[in-house]
Amino acid sequence: MDISSIIFDFGGVILDIDPQLTIKALRDFGFKEWQKLDSPEFYKEVIFPLEKGLDSPEVFRDKMRNYLQMKLTDEQVNTAWNALLFPLTNERIRLLEKAKKHYAIFLLSNSNFIHYQEFLKDLHSNFGYKQFDDLFDKSYFSFELQLIKPDRKIYDYVLGDQDLDPGQTLFIDDREDNIEGAARTGLKTFHLSNGTRLTDLFDHTGKLKDPLISGEILTDLV
Repeated sequence: MDISSIIFDFGGVILDIDPQLTIKALRDFGFKEWQKLDSPEFYKEVIFPLEKGLDSPEVFRDKMRNYLQMKLTDEQVNTAWNALLFPLTNERIRLLEKAKKHYAIFLLSNSNFIHYQEFLKDLHSNFGYKQFDDLFDKSYFSFELQLIKPDRKIYDYVLGDQDLDPGQTLFIDDREDNIEGAARTGLKTFHLSNGTRLTDLFDHTGKLKDPLISGEILTDLV
């Protein structure tokens, strides 16, 4: 396995998330029509423009109030929206530090400025990193690039920006559509699913496990 670089997804790979916690927070504020949050319309009209950097947090909060038909304060919207984020774990941050000794490592996340501020505060307060670029060789967020996975353009942008060979670069994500988008660029991919954890893919030194040795692990590499 000739891998020199690794591109990591963030939510669902490095950071645990649970969107149901945002729904619960909104229900605690009095929202009753939680089914509306599972609709394609909600993602297209409210979430997608924020994650692609087309809407500011202020516009997003107004859209949330209008969509939910609730008089929520800015703080309440932020609290509910950030409820889905779990704290960063020491185990995964230390793994990334070890992996960086063996590979060029990058972060590629569909995210938004509100979430970004929250997990950046976590990263700084609990691990001492002021920016994600201090932990990774380079971090890329959809709201900054105005590009979003699984659009091929975002993968091509990262590959071109870092002059990476896709055949020697591993992309790890928990969403199948993002994996398919990456594979179309020639990236090697691993779909993190079925209970497999990020730490299962690496040995204690931070090197990727050889699929010939580890059996089931990394068998999804293409």
